[in-house]
This record gives sequence, C-alpha cells and structure tokens, in this order.
Amino acid sequence: MKRKIVFLIPLFTFVLFALKVSAQEVWSLEKCINYANKNNLQIKQSKLDVTSAKVDMNQSKLNFLPSLNSSVSQNTGWGRSVDLATYQFTNQKSNQFYFSVNGNLTLFNGLQNVNELRQKQFQYLARKYNSDKIRNNISLNIVAAYLQILNNIEQVNNAKRKLATSKDQISRTKKEVEAGTVAKGNLLDIEAQGANDEVNLVNAQNRLMLSYLDLMQLLDLNANTKFAIEKPNLQLPKAPDLLPIQSIYRNALGIMPEIKYAEYNVKIAGRGLAIARGQRSPTLSMSSSYGNNYSDRIRQSNNPLDPGFNLTKSFWDQMRDNRSVTMGFRLSIPIFNGYQVSSFIKKSRINLEKANLDLQIQKNNLRKTIEQAYTDALAAYQTFVARKKSVISLREAFKYAKEKFNVGMLSATDYNVAKNNLFNAESDKTAAKYDYFFKTKILDFYLGRSLSLKDIIMAPQQNK
Repeated sequence: MKRKIVFLIPLFTFVLFALKVSAQEVWSLEKCINYANKNNLQIKQSKLDVTSAKVDMNQSKLNFLPSLNSSVSQNTGWGRSVDLATYQFTNQKSNQFYFSVNGNLTLFNGLQNVNELRQKQFQYLARKYNSDKIRNNISLNIVAAYLQILNNIEQVNNAKRKLATSKDQISRTKKEVEAGTVAKGNLLDIEAQGANDEVNLVNAQNRLMLSYLDLMQLLDLNANTKFAIEKPNLQLPKAPDLLPIQSIYRNALGIMPEIKYAEYNVKIAGRGLAIARGQRSPTLSMSSSYGNNYSDRIRQSNNPLDPGFNLTKSFWDQMRDNRSVTMGFRLSIPIFNGYQVSSFIKKSRINLEKANLDLQIQKNNLRKTIEQAYTDALAAYQTFVARKKSVISLREAFKYAKEKFNVGMLSATDYNVAKNNLFNAESDKTAAKYDYFFKTKILDFYLGRSLSLKDIIMAPQQNK
C-alpha cells in the first residue's frame, strides 16, 4: 500500500503541473490574428455592413418584378345613400363588399433599374473590400504589438543583466572597501548606479506590461485574462533579401483591399451618373387591374313584376356578373422640373471625379507607404549592423574598464559610463532588430504573404 502511495504522489504532482501549464494559454502570432478576425468588434461591424449591402443588392434585383397589390372593403350604410352596386339612392340599411387586385410593371425608364442593380452590386463588393481593409489594419497592428512585446522582453532581460552586473560589482567593491584597497566613494558611486539600474528594470517591466495590455486590447480581451505569447528565437538574415520597390508596388495594386475599394467606388459613381442621365428618359409602364363587388341591394331581376325583384342576387352570381378587368399603358415624358435632373447629373459628375481622385490618392498613399517601409527596412538593417559592431567594441571596452576598475586604475564614474554605453548599445541593437522585422513584415504583407514569423525563426540547433 505504501508503495502505491509513493508511486501516486509524483503522478499526482505531474498531473497538477500539466493542468497548470494548460491553464496558461500560449498565443502565437497566427492565433492572435485569427482570434481578432473572428472576435474583433470593428471587424464584426464591418461584416454587418457587408450583409446590409447584400440585402440592398438583392432588393435591386427584385425591383425588376411587377408590383401587385390588392384591397378588400366591407361597407354598411344607414339612411339615404347611393348604392354603388346599383347607382340608386336608398334609405334602407345596405351592405357592400369590394375586392380589387392591381398590378404595375415598368417596361422602360432609361435603364435606371439596370444601372441601379449594377451600382448595388458594386457597393456590395466595395463593402467587402472595406471589411478586408479593416481586418488588414488590425492584423498589422497586432504584428506591431506582438513584436513590441518580444522587444520589451529582451529589454527586460538586458536590464536584468545590467542590474546583475551592478550587484556583482557592488559585492566585490564592498570587500575591497573592507580590505582598505578601494576608497568608499567608489562603493557609493557603484551603489548609486545599482539603484538606478533597479529603476530602469522596473521601467522596462512596466513597458512590457503595457505592451501586453496593448495587444490584449486589440484582441478585446479583459485585462485580467491569463495571457502569454510564444517567444520564438528570431534570426536576422545576413543581408536583406528584398524585391524592388516597383515589383512590390505592382503586386500590391492588384491585391490591396483599399485599392479595390476605391476602384469600386469609381464604378459606383459611374453608375450613379448613368442613373441621373436616365431620369431624362421617358418612362413606359404597364398596369392591369381586376375588381369585383357585392351588394345586398342588387336584385335577381330588375322587373318589379318578377318575383326575383324582391330577392338579392347570390354572392357568387354577383362575383361573376360584376367583375371588371382593365389593362393599360402609361408613357411619362419629363419636360421641365426646375432643372432638378440637370443638377443631379452635375453632382453625379462631381462625385465621379472625386472617386477618381480618391483612387489616385489611395494609389499614391500605397506607393509612399511601400517606399517608406522599404527605406525603413534597409535603414533598420544597417542600424542593426552598426549597433552590433558597436556592441562588440563596447563589450571589449567594458571588459577592459572592469579590469582596470578592479585594480583601482579607473574611477567608478568612468566604469559606470563604460557599462551604460554597453547596455544602451545592446538595447539599441534589439530595438533596431525588431524594427527591421516589422518593416519586412509590412513588405511581405504587400506581397500577399501571410503575416507569420515562421520564416525568421531560428532553428533549434542554431540557438546559442
């Protein structure tokens, strides 16, 4: 029995550990983006706009169908009144029943209904691309927030190493002060630097916490949600492998939703102009109606000598005898309407011109964004290379300064300067690295590639 208990204790401990790990859900970049696409409120709102535009499009198709309406009425009269079934005055109580069906179909109206259908179709597609644009913007913001967390994690680790170096030096200097080999002033300077390093660590941890909050807010997660991201070891390539700006721009013109959205707005405005011009055209419509009525004052016979004169004609006999069917055509020709149609056409031309200008603006903005991201990526890489060289040099300088300080050949002030220069350079190198990652992800995005970090994750055997 004791053996079983001894065996179950580690097993139970393992199960608890597994449950704790599973409770702390780890989010990859892809998972963050997919979650936002399904749950972000702005994306949901844009999808409702798409659904609404689809309803309008379907309605424009149904507008080609004829209109059909019916009416039914039952009237009861007392006193002197005209019986509409017999067209005679009566002073008795009377009951009448009326029923009619009316239909109308537009045969031609300057193709306004055709152009309206095409316009609604373009509006539906434009809303879809606008929804894609919103989703893309949120995805890029998520990438930026995700990389900022990774950057801040490295900055925290850098601040911890800096503080650990200060603590080691404080411990060493204390021993030297107690031995009388180093002045106490050096210890005070080192302790002051150590206190400042603790503050820097707290600030770095606060920035990390805020960057987590930024990402969680993009995902619409509550601040008290257990949240952690994957921390891949990202590798910077030896040299940037970037396509020419024009190649990236040409590819982006064909796939970016903001360009498609602007293009469809031009088509929408073009159809709006066609609809406005169609209002100058005559309108030809066809109408048809069926009517019937019943009255208790209609007799079986109009001859007072006939026994049927005192009997009311039956309902179904009246339905057969009183039915009325009509069919007609109506041509409406606009002649003068206070120049309203002319003004509508002019405004439609203005809207078309504005839509064309907006398309050109969107293309220019896209080109400028790609040019900026391309230039920033090259600059970030060059900055990283320069910072890396600087770190190597400053690391050797700090090593030499540390040796001189330990033998009393360097003041605490100069020692702190060398240490701060090294760790500041490491922080700058880390910032340049993640800035380069983000700019290259922007360029990948404009090439239609998925927003992923898999292409820059270092293989396990390369980790150092």
